[in-house]
Amino acid sequence: MCQNFRVTTQKRAPGDDPSHTPIRRFRAPDDLWEAYGSVCRRVLRRERSEDLVQHMLATVRERGDAEELEKLTRAEAELAERRSRKGGRPRAS
Repeated sequence: MCQNFRVTTQKRAPGDDPSHTPIRRFRAPDDLWEAYGSVCRRVLRRERSEDLVQHMLATVRERGDAEELEKLTRAEAELAERRSRKGGRPRAS
């Protein structure tokens, strides 16, 4: 099994540009990242980033305190605004 971990990013958006979502970096084994991407495309019919965001939203909805739920409301409004600029929501799962 691969014990190497690496940070994976796909693009770099200007840090001060509010029209770009900031890139978040985390470590995952290459094999896990590739398998997860494959499962997301094949089973869920969406990209990893879409699935990760949905997981984060669900986790905060389920377990968030009042302050975190307030942040969630702002984040959902930001996501809705960004999606409207791109011509609508991503495809339904």
